[in-house]
Formats: sequence, structure tokens, C-alpha cells
Amino acid sequence: MKIIQITDTHLMPPGEIANGVDPERQLRAAVADIAARHGDADLLVITGDLCNCGDPEAYALLRDILRDLPFGVRLLLGNHDSRPAFVAAFPDHPRDANGYIQSFLDTPEGRLLFLDSHEAGVIGGVYGADRMAWLDTALAGAGDKPVTVFIHHPPVRDGIRHFRDISLHDDGRLLARLAAHPAGVRHIVFGHIHIPLAGTSPEGIAYSSGQACSHRFIMDLDTPNPWWTGGHPTYRVIFIDGFGLRAFTAEAGQTPTEQAPICTGP
Repeated sequence: MKIIQITDTHLMPPGEIANGVDPERQLRAAVADIAARHGDADLLVITGDLCNCGDPEAYALLRDILRDLPFGVRLLLGNHDSRPAFVAAFPDHPRDANGYIQSFLDTPEGRLLFLDSHEAGVIGGVYGADRMAWLDTALAGAGDKPVTVFIHHPPVRDGIRHFRDISLHDDGRLLARLAAHPAGVRHIVFGHIHIPLAGTSPEGIAYSSGQACSHRFIMDLDTPNPWWTGGHPTYRVIFIDGFGLRAFTAEAGQTPTEQAPICTGP
């Protein structure tokens, strides 16, 4: 299975800038590159902070940008989003009985879980008892197949000072529940921190984040107040198959300089 991950698009109403970057231009370039190079993908997942301020105009813009993609799309909410505005723009997008934007998808490579960690007025993530009840049912339905999890807020300690108090506020409950799934968790894919990160939780669960498509966090482990910068629009290509899970970072808008020579000798 081939999955495209985009994260932290931070769309504004058309023509408006966020943190020194034009998020519409970034996302349009990324989507154009994906359509040109990865039209055979099975799914696109955008892991939250779809919009910067939850504006209805920004969600309408997102709908327009994604309209012609030839594969399915799953959208997750982050702390910058607005659930009511999202639902108004995407009324048919899957959500659970409580209105959370979470769902699952069964594939030959196991069940994919799309979790909603957004809580209005909270910068960090929340995954409370009502959402956990849905997760219990979704994990039970996965049976003897592993699950792959997509969520906005990292449910792990990332070690970055700026994000220390604004990750998932659940005291490890989500990770503990996932670790109890008998068939295992293949990977947890998240966004929120705006930079690539890969690791393994104390429970032995592998996880990774993607580079933000919009503004980037200039990585500094110790500062509480980050600096932001621009860069090429970025997305990830994730393969789940007999080799396991592999994630490759791709940047739109790069200009080739020279074809690599083929080595024919020692």
C-alpha cells in the first residue's frame, strides 16, 4: 500500500500569509507534485493543522485544492483547526458517533486508524474516554491484524522544549491502549512538531513525524519560543507491504542539477 502523508498545511483564506509563508502556494505545489509523481497512491492523509485559524474560507480552499486527486483522502484535525467549520466544509468526511473526526480503513496490510486529538481552546491534544471507547471497538475489530495509527499530536515525549507542554495530554493512556493490541502496532504517524522525527516508545512502538508542508520549525531542543522558516513544500511517501513500513520524504519544487552516473566498476 502506498500512502502520502502531508502535515501542518496551516491554510489561511486566499492571499493571506502564516508565519512568513504562503500556505496556499505551498500546498498547491505539494499536491501538484504528488499528482504528477504519485498518481498511483492508494491514499492521502493530512495529519492535522489543516488551517491556521479554522476559517471557513480556508477549509473551502482546502476542498478546492484536493478536489481532483485520483485517490481517497483522510483529513485529521489539529489544535489550529475548528471541528464545526471543518464539518461544514466536509460534511461527508468520516466521523464517529460522537462527531469526532476519526475512522478506520481495512487494507490487506492491516487496519489503518485515524484519530481525532483536537480539543477546542486547547493547544495540546486530548484523547478522552469517549474517544477511547471508539478506539477500543476499532482495535477489537482489527482482530489478528496489526494497526497503523495516524494522529496530529504526538502521543510520545519528543524532547523538544517548545512542544513539551502542548503534545497529547493523556498521561500515556493512548500508548498503553495501543500497546495492548494483541496483533501489534505497525507504526504511529503524526504531525504537530513541524520537523521530521523518528523513534520508538518505551512500549516498543515505532513512530515518526513528517516535515510541515507550510512553515518549518528551526530545530532547537531547548528554546521555549521557536523560530520559523520557509522551504520547499514537503510530504512523505509511506509504503506498507511485505518489507514492513518505510517512509520517504519528498520535496516539491526541487530543480535537478545532474543525472547521477551509473557505477560499473569497483
